[in-house]
Amino acid sequence: MKLLITGAGGQLGQEWVHFCKGNEIEYSAYSSKNLNILDEDNLANIFEQDNPDILINCAAYTKVDQAEDEPQLAGLVNSESLKFICELCSVHQTKLVHYSTDYVFSGSEEDRKEVPDGYPEDFKTNPINIYGSSKRRGELAIIESGCKYMIIRVSWLCGQFGNNFVKTMLRLGEERERLTVVNDQFGSPTFTDQVVEQTYQLIHKNKSGIFHLSSKGTVTWCEFAKEIFNQKNLGVEVVPVSSSEFKTKAMRPYFSKLSTQKISTIEGIKILSWQEGLKKLLNSL
Repeated sequence: MKLLITGAGGQLGQEWVHFCKGNEIEYSAYSSKNLNILDEDNLANIFEQDNPDILINCAAYTKVDQAEDEPQLAGLVNSESLKFICELCSVHQTKLVHYSTDYVFSGSEEDRKEVPDGYPEDFKTNPINIYGSSKRRGELAIIESGCKYMIIRVSWLCGQFGNNFVKTMLRLGEERERLTVVNDQFGSPTFTDQVVEQTYQLIHKNKSGIFHLSSKGTVTWCEFAKEIFNQKNLGVEVVPVSSSEFKTKAMRPYFSKLSTQKISTIEGIKILSWQEGLKKLLNSL
């Protein structure tokens, strides 16, 4: 089985490359520097050359606030590009594994009351910002294409590569004794090592459709920050604040928890608590 990894320069793409090297899996990987997924000729040539069994699509436009000013670019990368990618996958009999986001849901207080344990895969989507809307249109492009696919939704992504909340907190914790962190947005971090391992298991079990990958438990960003400093024994005071004190261009969801009920029923897949996932990540950094 040969994998083709796009977006190999991002935190999830780098985790995939690390995993493939460590497990002697046949793969080819392309970052945005050597593959522009909007370049159809380039994409077609790579498919011809590499002839992959599985396409792991980690390529995405992920600048949530910037997307409000660049809706066309966000749409091109996160949705329009997938129409041609799906076409290539169909022609080459390649299965598409694509990563999406909790931002396809509204993240409302009402949703939290309705599904307190997290969004199930079939819950109604209703994105509240440009980024989320572009990702949902990408999902629909895949579903409507007729190609073999698996869509994996993740939330609050953190890993040993790239930039993320954990690394930011560790950096700021070295510089300051006191930090203010939002305490009225609820979700659960998804750790990239778990994402890659569990996706690989799903591929081996020939699963298809939509799956949510995340950690057990629900937490706020403030509680998450406190646990980071607690596990690292850093004496940083974390002060809870309302999200209204942090003005952002794009609206952020109040509730981002993804239910892992569906994936937890699959034999061999173990869902870690967010505290366990954090401990593993901190040990790897």
